[in-house]
Amino acid sequence: MKYKPEGSIFRTAENQRYISTAEGLSEAMEKGLILEARASVCDSEHNLIIDLPCADGIIKRENGALGISEGKTRDIALISRVNKIVCFKVINLSTGENGRLKAELSRADAQREFISEYSDKLAIGDVIDAKVTHLEQFGCFVDIGCGVPSLIPIDAISVSRISHPSDRFSVGQFIKAVVRSRENSRICLTHKELLGTWEENTANFKAGETVSGIVRSVESYGIFVELAPNLAGLAELREDIHTGQSVSVYIKAIIPEKMKVKLVIVDACGECEPERDFKYFSSENHIDVWNYAPQCSGREIITVFE
Repeated sequence: MKYKPEGSIFRTAENQRYISTAEGLSEAMEKGLILEARASVCDSEHNLIIDLPCADGIIKRENGALGISEGKTRDIALISRVNKIVCFKVINLSTGENGRLKAELSRADAQREFISEYSDKLAIGDVIDAKVTHLEQFGCFVDIGCGVPSLIPIDAISVSRISHPSDRFSVGQFIKAVVRSRENSRICLTHKELLGTWEENTANFKAGETVSGIVRSVESYGIFVELAPNLAGLAELREDIHTGQSVSVYIKAIIPEKMKVKLVIVDACGECEPERDFKYFSSENHIDVWNYAPQCSGREIITVFE
């Protein structure tokens, strides 16, 4: 794919060749290429100073991100880029007062091209690459390409409920997601449909096994233990168990007709580390319909992408 989240191409030989010489920057400007380098400073006027081996790079405030000039994007979007890799197009080369090459760059131009050539052409149900940029209580913000943001609401991250997106993701993590909805150029994503149906997940477990899990909630009638991001079972109550613990559980029964996994907690193992490597059950580039429930259950837990 031509357009990727920021940081994806920085270390490639091609990108390094273009940003390392005056000839490379000139060629990139002529071809309209999107390059990447590190932002080292956001000055008092909110211009981004970009580290280039061969030139003094600058992204002026109005070119730092789409919406800055119109007031739709806050300046924190620029300040937060310091010490991070940013994408840009070269828009002008000149000689500075110090006699050194000066490269005027535009991140907004790269984002504008990304939207017109890629994201505006995405359809509901398309599977795309994304990079986690920051986490809020209500969801996970990701870069879907060239620093253009999108949101995965917390209830769309996985079937197994989590208290905060940090239970599932970490900043800088590359993931896949599905286009759930769009309003003009704003895209909302979902993630859980890639993590497998109830049957696909239970196929990895058998009654009689003892496996690891994560306590996701403690209710008056039992304890919900996550066995996989899209699968949780119910265990009997124990006083020494709390949300967030890693536990070992004995699988008493797997009942497809009722979509139930009955568990017994064998041991509590302390706090858990969030899952960082996901098993994606679909390798398709597009999903039309996804039904989490097994057919024998008589239930429909469906996402229709239309």
